Amino acid sequence: MKKQLQKRQVTGTIVSNKMEKTVVVEVERLVKHPLYKKYIRRRNKYNAHDGQNACRIGDRVLITESRPLSKTKRWRVSRIVEKAV
Repeated sequence: MKKQLQKRQVTGTIVSNKMEKTVVVEVERLVKHPLYKKYIRRRNKYNAHDGQNACRIGDRVLITESRPLSKTKRWRVSRIVEKAV
């Protein structure tokens, strides 16, 4: 029996939904500077699959790592955590 791997999940904000069934999610994380010990904000943008086109710009979403869906898509939108105002 194969051992099931835990897939990575991160929370981010949608910055673009102009593509068909795809959204761009910006994920922010805090990293401690090795010398100065100050926390720095690091941002990454991920293309995520949104099958129902339900997401809007400004929504907070939970995305889950998945198999490659296209050249740049390796994430899926699991659920919308908070809708934009």
